[in-house]
Amino acid sequence: MKIILLGPPGSGKGTQAAMLKNRLGVPAISTGSMLRSEIAAGTDIGIKADGYISRGELVPDGIILDIVESRFNKPDCIKGFILDGFPRTVAQAKALKNRTEIDAVVVLDLDDEFIVKRMGGRRICKKCDAAFHIEKNPPKTEGECDLCGGALYTRVDDAPETVKSRLDTYHKNTEPLLDFYEEKLLKVESYGGIDEVFGSVLAALGV
Repeated sequence: MKIILLGPPGSGKGTQAAMLKNRLGVPAISTGSMLRSEIAAGTDIGIKADGYISRGELVPDGIILDIVESRFNKPDCIKGFILDGFPRTVAQAKALKNRTEIDAVVVLDLDDEFIVKRMGGRRICKKCDAAFHIEKNPPKTEGECDLCGGALYTRVDDAPETVKSRLDTYHKNTEPLLDFYEEKLLKVESYGGIDEVFGSVLAALGV
C-alpha cells in the first residue's frame, strides 16, 4: 500500500508514519529525516538544504526528488511505503505521479495556534531521530531517548518564529495538494492523543 501523509508542521506525521510502518509492514520514508542526515554528514546536498531549512523555507524540488527517487529503488519499497513530508508542492506531486501511483492520502488537520504551542514542546533524539513531546509523549527519563539512550534536543526549526514561517510556507505551497489529491484524500483531526489519532487514521484507511 502506497500512502502519503500530509499536514502542517507539527501535526504528528512522523509519529503516525512510524506506527503505520509497524502496522502495515512497509517503510516510512521521511524526507525531513533524510535531509537532516545529509546535513549532519556535511554532504553537498546537506549544506545546500541547511540554508533553506534554517530559514523555514522549502528545500528545492531537485534536491528532494534526487533523495526520494533513490529511496524508491531499495528492495523494502516493493510492497509499498508511507511518505512523510513529500510531496510538499503540486509540482512535486506531478513529478511523483510520473514515477508511481498513490493509493491514499491522509491529511492530519490542526489549526496554526495549536501547532505553535505543540512544536515548542517537541524534543528529538540526536542519535536515532525519534520524536518526543514534554506533555503528550514525554521520555521516561528527562532529556534521554527511550529507544537508544541518546540525548534529546529542541530543533532550531521548532522555535515559534520559525514555526510561523513554516506554517505560512505550508499554507502557500502545500495546501493546494488537498485539491490535487481530492479523489484520494482522507481527512483526520490530529488534536487528540497519539493512539486516538492513530485509531482515526486506521479507520480512514480501512485497515
